[in-house]
Amino acid sequence: MRSAYVWTVIVGMGVANYALRFVPVAMLSRLRLPRPVQRWLSFVPVSVMSALVVGEVLRPDGRWLPPLQNPYLFAALPTGLVYYKWHSFLGTTIAGIIFFLVFRALLG
Repeated sequence: MRSAYVWTVIVGMGVANYALRFVPVAMLSRLRLPRPVQRWLSFVPVSVMSALVVGEVLRPDGRWLPPLQNPYLFAALPTGLVYYKWHSFLGTTIAGIIFFLVFRALLG
């Protein structure tokens, strides 16, 4: 495959992706949405993030692990508590990495 073809496809996919995401946001930003719709939309980011995290915690690498042998699950619980207590994304990320490494060493 030629390099120019690959770059054309990459740029084309980027433009299409941007257009498909930007146009609805631009149109909705000009509208005054009813309060119930605004409230409902406010839960979308949390729902998406939860679905991604829970899927990876319960099925790391696409396979089920027994709960008592799952370091991801053991690390997720105290990591959630760290976020609940301090509301720091960076601190929670660092704590999650440390918790995971500790539990992987203990359970591995």
